[in-house]
Amino acid sequence: MKQAAMKFSLPDLDTAPGSFASGTLASRVADKLLRQIRSDGLKPGTRLPSEQSMASHFGVSRTVVREAIALLKADGILSARKGSGTFFCQTESNAADRENSGDALTEQSVQSLLNLIEVRRGLESETAALAAVRRTPGQLAEIEHALRRIEEAVATGVSGVEEDVHFHLSIAEATGNPYWVKFLGMFGHATRSAIKVTRANEARREDFSRQVRSEHEKIVSAIAAGDPEQARLAAAEHMLQAAARVRQADHEFWRGDGGELARKLVQDSLISSAGKVSPEKP
Repeated sequence: MKQAAMKFSLPDLDTAPGSFASGTLASRVADKLLRQIRSDGLKPGTRLPSEQSMASHFGVSRTVVREAIALLKADGILSARKGSGTFFCQTESNAADRENSGDALTEQSVQSLLNLIEVRRGLESETAALAAVRRTPGQLAEIEHALRRIEEAVATGVSGVEEDVHFHLSIAEATGNPYWVKFLGMFGHATRSAIKVTRANEARREDFSRQVRSEHEKIVSAIAAGDPEQARLAAAEHMLQAAARVRQADHEFWRGDGGELARKLVQDSLISSAGKVSPEKP
């Protein structure tokens, strides 16, 4: 049976009523598509216009459109059929439920962030424990220097993201096992995106900032003392508390920069998991 094709005039990305002032291009395109689907009362099984058509209308690359589609696929709104296109597959009642439940894209992004922190807990715990028994005096000095650089960056008004990434990398290097460094590198882009979110959240509250400083110092102290079990516990606690701080972030944070940063993380995850999207220029 031939599927009906979606025929609608896509709203302009920037000037249409209800346009989102913030958020990544992909999340804005995703929200606009969903609004149009609802307003037209489309039936499940309706095929969307081609990626090229949507990209031309919105003035974005096909990569951005694919990211938007990936977000809506993850929410169960759309489905892709190889060789056939992308189809609307959710009922209107469910779509309304999605809207009433809040920003599902952001909710999914927060969960993706928590999932990554969970993975990092195992990784950071083991590297800290190994660094405690294997680090050389020079490597310990580098770890301590990396910790100071975080504080110096924050003191000058910089986010400290790159310094934070380097701090954890220096611990992995102190294991003496290059595979730990490579393994950490596999998550490098996602980790950097995650740290951008967590540090933005922590910068808004002095108690959060103090907690992070204390957690980092405990990790370094255990490594300096050559205590692998204490280093493992300190690193695990740092990740557990990072997850707790994410859960404590208020609605305002997720509606602003925090939500935008978190959505970037899940978009990267969706695109990399597909492993099929190559960068394109608009």
